[in-house]
Amino acid sequence: MTKRALIIIDLQKDYFPGGRWTLDGADEAVSKAATVLEDARRAGDLVVHVRHEFARDDAPFFAPGSPGAEIHPSVAPAAGETVVLKHNVNAFKDTNLKDVLDKHGVTDVTIVGAMSHMCIDAGARAASDFGYGVTVVEDACATRDLEFGDKTIASPEVHAAYMSSLGFAYANVVKAGDYLDARAPAA
Repeated sequence: MTKRALIIIDLQKDYFPGGRWTLDGADEAVSKAATVLEDARRAGDLVVHVRHEFARDDAPFFAPGSPGAEIHPSVAPAAGETVVLKHNVNAFKDTNLKDVLDKHGVTDVTIVGAMSHMCIDAGARAASDFGYGVTVVEDACATRDLEFGDKTIASPEVHAAYMSSLGFAYANVVKAGDYLDARAPAA
């Protein structure tokens, strides 16, 4: 029997306008993530919030104890929902995330959050490697432009490249509307 968990990765204030590391499309992504969260709560799925803090005070963003390290209010944890604190890109590395999922008998995970090219990619690949069925709701994820050598890769291309890669072998990559439609009760 399938038991699903929603994992919300790093939707924290520093990624939003006025924060220290603003992402392109962060407001749109958190809006989609909030609808997926609402659906997960209604369905009784396990909800796990992953929050990143750098382990040093001179962090470029997500400094320990800073307002920017707080979870965005649109996807704030409800009473009883698990919050996993991480200090690495991969939400499974040196955290209790796998233990939490296994304790609840989770077989499948849905992932939303940021950044597409870092923590979403790492978390989805790790979840797949651990044997979970993985779905990434791609329009509930955000990223930013990247630089490589003398080139700037625009955030839509960064996002598309990572979603394409995940969709090839690690995850079912879908849009929020399609994800929610597939989970809606039959009329």
